[in-house]
Amino acid sequence: MPELKTGTHNLHYEIIDLTAPWAEPVETILFHHGVGANWRCWLGWAAALQDRYRLVAFDLPGHGRSQPGDGGITIKAMVKDTLALADAVDCAKFHLVGESVGGTVALQTAILHPDRLLSLTVSNGAHVGGGIQNLDFWHDMIGGEGGMAAWSDRMMEHRFFPGALSADVADWYRAQQAGADPDTVLALLATLVGTNLSAQLSDMAVPTLLMHPDSSPFIDVPTMADLYARLPNAQMRIFPHAKHGLPFSHAEACSQTMRTFLDGLGGGA
Repeated sequence: MPELKTGTHNLHYEIIDLTAPWAEPVETILFHHGVGANWRCWLGWAAALQDRYRLVAFDLPGHGRSQPGDGGITIKAMVKDTLALADAVDCAKFHLVGESVGGTVALQTAILHPDRLLSLTVSNGAHVGGGIQNLDFWHDMIGGEGGMAAWSDRMMEHRFFPGALSADVADWYRAQQAGADPDTVLALLATLVGTNLSAQLSDMAVPTLLMHPDSSPFIDVPTMADLYARLPNAQMRIFPHAKHGLPFSHAEACSQTMRTFLDGLGGGA
């Protein structure tokens, strides 16, 4: 089981490399998930990308097989972890994909370390944490009698329209959320709502793809439109009839959209 030892916690990661030996040079896509998920939420993206790209995904602290985090969890600390993982898999420059809080981390990475990125893709992520809506229930539910299971049930309503997932897939996702470390989840929430990257975006020249659901209860379309307007080198696509679980419920459409974006950069075959 590959692990990245950061000094404060160990992060579990996985590498999917099915690229043909003649597909040179092989570029790497690094995936950063959001609160409650884990690296397996990206498996639906593999089919559209694995022929041309090495795929690297990891579990956030307190998620999946990674150790819980500590009070030092911040957006910038997660940027440091992201770059440390890229170094560990011998990748000087890479394509970075982030969803939800992972999208915010990805944006901060592009701002602070544009030399490390070939491209940036953000799905249902925000640049202004203070504008994220419907967060009041997190503390009450996680700290209450229902705990993480009750929080996960409510989150399923915010992530997916009824029928968006089959029953077995929905049960799996619900269990992943419920299994996340509660203290880490609340620490991630605190650092997210305290983040505002607005003033740092105008000079960010990394080629960027923004993908967003039309019905996220957390981040509305105008917030994503504001992010798009602030970026000098961005494309945006809004997905109809989708909630905050967009990259999981619409994995095929999202990954195909990203593949088209990457092909347009010259990264495709």
